[in-house]
Amino acid sequence: MSLAFVLLLSLLIFCTGVAGVLIRRDPIVLFICIEMMFNAANLAFVGIARATGLVEAQAIAFLVIAVAAAEVAVGLAIIIAIFRSQHDADVDHVSSLKG
Repeated sequence: MSLAFVLLLSLLIFCTGVAGVLIRRDPIVLFICIEMMFNAANLAFVGIARATGLVEAQAIAFLVIAVAAAEVAVGLAIIIAIFRSQHDADVDHVSSLKG
């Protein structure tokens, strides 16, 4: 696989994630789309690391995986808290939680 193909695939996955974030209002779908964007960045980092032999790019990809796992844990906790307080997990109604 060439680097251009890997970067093009990464761009396609990232754009799909951005479109999902902009179009959908369901919080679970938003998290899935954000994870798609993280995975697209990881794919780009690993493709660059393979093409150039840089170990640093693989370390950055590992860091992005750790950040994505933390983001999912915190995000799902927030969604559960919103659902428990409002019995609805609509993103448009989150502003009512301002205290």
